[in-house]
Amino acid sequence: MWTSWWLWALVAVCAADSFRDRAVSIMEETPVVDGHNDLPWQLLKRFNNQLRDERANLTTLMETHTNIPKLKAGFVGGQFWSAYMPCDTQNQDAVKRTLEQIDVIHRMCQLYPETFQCVTSSADIQKAFQDKKVASLVGVEGGHSIDSSLGVLRTLYHLGMRYLTLTHNCNTPWADNWLVDNGSDEARSQGLSDFGKRVVKEMNRLGVMIDLAHVSVATMKAALQLSRAPVIFSHSSAYTLCESRRNVPDDVLQLVKSTHSLVMVNFYNDFVSCKKEATLSQVADHLDHIKKVAGAESVGLGGDFDGVPRLPVGLEDVSKYPDLIAELLRRNWTEIEVRGVLSGNLLRVFSLVEQRSNHTQAPDDVPIPLDQLEGSCRTQYGYSEASSLHRQPGALLASLATLIFSLSLL
Repeated sequence: MWTSWWLWALVAVCAADSFRDRAVSIMEETPVVDGHNDLPWQLLKRFNNQLRDERANLTTLMETHTNIPKLKAGFVGGQFWSAYMPCDTQNQDAVKRTLEQIDVIHRMCQLYPETFQCVTSSADIQKAFQDKKVASLVGVEGGHSIDSSLGVLRTLYHLGMRYLTLTHNCNTPWADNWLVDNGSDEARSQGLSDFGKRVVKEMNRLGVMIDLAHVSVATMKAALQLSRAPVIFSHSSAYTLCESRRNVPDDVLQLVKSTHSLVMVNFYNDFVSCKKEATLSQVADHLDHIKKVAGAESVGLGGDFDGVPRLPVGLEDVSKYPDLIAELLRRNWTEIEVRGVLSGNLLRVFSLVEQRSNHTQAPDDVPIPLDQLEGSCRTQYGYSEASSLHRQPGALLASLATLIFSLSLL
């Protein structure tokens, strides 16, 4: 009896090793492209973005989920680094602080050229794979970072931004965030305002991926229905398995399927298990569910490393990706499906977004109406003259009547 138990245990261990060995073999050819990592935020909080501070050395930095040895051990070949600023910067210095975070991403590539290669296209990602570098891209997390300006949106594109998360944990003047759905915030735009729809169209024109992590369900549906190109959820999981409003419900997953879009699964315990504790197996459950509802081509990875305080047992840092892939293989995911999850699905979406961009089309240069903006420190240059050119006839007649009345009192 004892001998039989020992043999079965040995078989189980050998089988586990074989799945991981197979995962590593696949990942050597098809590395991970992760949708969301907040290491730049940690560099700001811990070192005020002083990368030459001895403590900030990314080869030896140990207090974070991410460093260079961990990235190599996890076979991470592409990373969207988050240029993130909290909502308290809205209507204040959000644009400035976002520019600083984009700058620190570029400086990571300059300081560690043997590891990071800053890129801006799907073809560049594949070239970085060949060069054995981590393709490094900019994702701007939070629509407040464009300060309701299409000009700022375009400028961030020219600086390398290749996705914009339409909201963070706050509404913008033109899009509603996920807290609307649990009653913690009030809907302002009922999804997307007219200006919000123009933001989506301008992102399509530029070739910037629309990221629907953090937005309300109404915003998800509005963007999915409006966009000419597939969209992404850079770090969200399945609502059916964990009823957090940060996750994606099944009816939206059906839209993800029909639009050939992508959900990159988040590893934060609170979005995986809706509890403080979670496991790698539960993350795999989310991947399974999205595959079941939206199809294997709609599944990706967006770990949210260095942006969350709690991670599942078995996924404690970026080095653990091979263990997650081994679990998918154990669950009978095919090699083609696994390669899609690793990077193929993201590359497909990114490529389609690029193909459907149109830089020959004139940029949208009509600003958001002044009365939709907030902030006491905001100047009004341009509005006082330009706004009069766009007044409706009724408004002009009313203004003229007011002027005549005022003159009659003189």
